[in-house]
Amino acid sequence: MLKIKFGFTVVLLQIVLLLPLALWAQKTQWIAVGDLHDWFHRAGSEPEVGRTGQVSDQQDGLRWNAQFRFQDSKAAKALWIGVKNYNDKVAEKTFNYKVIHVGPRVLDENNEFMSETFELWGKYDTPQVLVDDVPSSKLSFLEKLDAVDNELIADRMIYNVVRTSIGIKMIRTIYAFTSKKHKNYFIYEYVLVNDGIIDLEGNTNPQTLEDLVIHFQYRYAPSREGGPYGYNWLPQSTSWGHSTMNDVIYINPQTGNPLRALISWMGKHSLWTGPGDNIGGPAFLTDGHFGAPQFVGVVDIHADTSPADPSDDVGQPSTTLEIGSDDSYTYNNSQYNAAAMAQEYAVMTAGRPALSHAARVGDGFADKYGGTPGGYSAAQGFGPYTLEVGDSIRIVYAEAVAGLDRESSYVLGKQWLDNAAPFTLPGGGTTNDRNEFKNAWVMTGYDSLIQTFENAKANYQSDFRIPEPPPPPEQFTVKSGGDRIFLEWANNAEGWSGTNFSNKFNGYRVYRAIFQNDTTYEKIFECGPGTANPQVVNSFEDKTAKRGFDYYYYVSSFDDGSSPDGVQESSKFYTMTQDPAFLRRPPGLSLESVRIVPNPFNIKAREWQFGISSADRILFVNLPPVCDIKIFTERGDLIKTIRHTDGSGDEPWNSVTSSGQVVVSGIYIVYIEVTEDYVDEQTGQVIFKKGQSIAKKLAIVR
Repeated sequence: MLKIKFGFTVVLLQIVLLLPLALWAQKTQWIAVGDLHDWFHRAGSEPEVGRTGQVSDQQDGLRWNAQFRFQDSKAAKALWIGVKNYNDKVAEKTFNYKVIHVGPRVLDENNEFMSETFELWGKYDTPQVLVDDVPSSKLSFLEKLDAVDNELIADRMIYNVVRTSIGIKMIRTIYAFTSKKHKNYFIYEYVLVNDGIIDLEGNTNPQTLEDLVIHFQYRYAPSREGGPYGYNWLPQSTSWGHSTMNDVIYINPQTGNPLRALISWMGKHSLWTGPGDNIGGPAFLTDGHFGAPQFVGVVDIHADTSPADPSDDVGQPSTTLEIGSDDSYTYNNSQYNAAAMAQEYAVMTAGRPALSHAARVGDGFADKYGGTPGGYSAAQGFGPYTLEVGDSIRIVYAEAVAGLDRESSYVLGKQWLDNAAPFTLPGGGTTNDRNEFKNAWVMTGYDSLIQTFENAKANYQSDFRIPEPPPPPEQFTVKSGGDRIFLEWANNAEGWSGTNFSNKFNGYRVYRAIFQNDTTYEKIFECGPGTANPQVVNSFEDKTAKRGFDYYYYVSSFDDGSSPDGVQESSKFYTMTQDPAFLRRPPGLSLESVRIVPNPFNIKAREWQFGISSADRILFVNLPPVCDIKIFTERGDLIKTIRHTDGSGDEPWNSVTSSGQVVVSGIYIVYIEVTEDYVDEQTGQVIFKKGQSIAKKLAIVR
């Protein structure tokens, strides 16, 4: 086991790991164990479409609540480092302003920001999750751990060393947590060292770095769900942040204490066609749920006063402003274009406007402000610092997302859509105005984000001494059965006790979702002292599963609740299954016993058949173990062929043709043909013979 100590400054041992070549070439890594998921690039920041290169992934990352689909709020990021009067060895000239860039659209990993180390560390290894003996963990596909250390101060940590062309070695450490109150933010620690080395070959250009400025850009676009890269009920340009509001706060309005933070959310858009306005991104064409309740931003925790004074400079960042996300200086950046770098440095040192972008937009349309097609990004700059060779500075901030939880977004959204006054406001009053009601509830996310910022600050300032949950089971298996579904998990969490507090392992909980894993899970079992099942066990049989439904599960370990934040529970994302388990009834005994359920299929009753999330499902039961199911229209057109090969007697069909069209009302012919002999192992009798067939009618009413 790796033994590493961490304090305010990270000290890492040099570790040589025998990893496959593919891992050394890894350009991006996900942190996906808490409620906030994001990917990170080895170059030190995350440029636009920097993970996949696909425009359709412009909104990609900062997923909260990551359990659900299309919760991305990040469009692009940038990190620029600038100095004055830099004698450039490569260009053989002195630049009045020298600026190097990663993002928002440029990335030169060979000559500008060059990754030396990029590792993902875990407090616990990625659990093995199997459904019917098939690997079924999304986490195992998202992350590739370079090291595991049970004494790590965070649940996941990225350690990233980047060389730059101006002789700055940048050490970026990113911490992620799964503890209650701490699972929706990341803490970033940047240590910038002037060692004069300008490339990965070790060539040097040592000199004093004058008026060094570190500049971050955050192009936020909450959220992907309602835009064209999601389900497409919001105006198109919300996908690149055209209506994003960007606020700057220096005082916590809840406490009056200092707080240096940038906050972004979806503002009003002039092309909204639903009732009222688009605050919260309500799905006005369907169920009204809020598709963009996210508030996202950063809080600054520490910035060195100078290389000689490591105390926190409350005057940093020195620049906080919005910048046009499509302005010319966000494209085609070059570290050798003197005029462009002078413009960039001016942006990086522009200072603090009297009013934030959000204050200037006010109650107007955010997409109309400033006349830019790309909207505005939040930005902040630290410095200027003067670094002699050997000097270093440290900057720490947290990035977070918060807002209404998913269940509240649905409940409140339906009330808004139904327009059934009076409406209850967050403070307890009432209103008859559904838009006032909606916006008041959505804007509570602002306060939630501020509280998250305070949690992150407290975590860092306590030297990461926060309550921690027990480890997750290191193995979780789910197996489909004929009349129940079997779940088993490892016992490695038992006997665990917290490092920072006296909390101890207490038991396990099992959660279940029906038909899809992009939905809310229900707790269906728990064991351990104080529960209905006081004996700790490592298995559970789900006897309430019904034929025709798909089931997804996760298991968590939880503690005795003795830490200050109450009961801590291991993250759902460690063991959440990505593939369904379902009742696998044995095959039928004859073709005549084959049934179609329901028949007739009636759209008016579909929600009562296999659930609202599988409303178009039709089930073929008592099938031969291996057969082809061919579905024809009444006039004989083949619209769907299903290969049934799993050996069970059941096969679902979601009423979709081979060309992806939902079938219309009518009479259909279902032709079932045995494709493999089936012999009873005990009697040797042939139950089904290859080539046997039967035809049945199916009525669909839509």
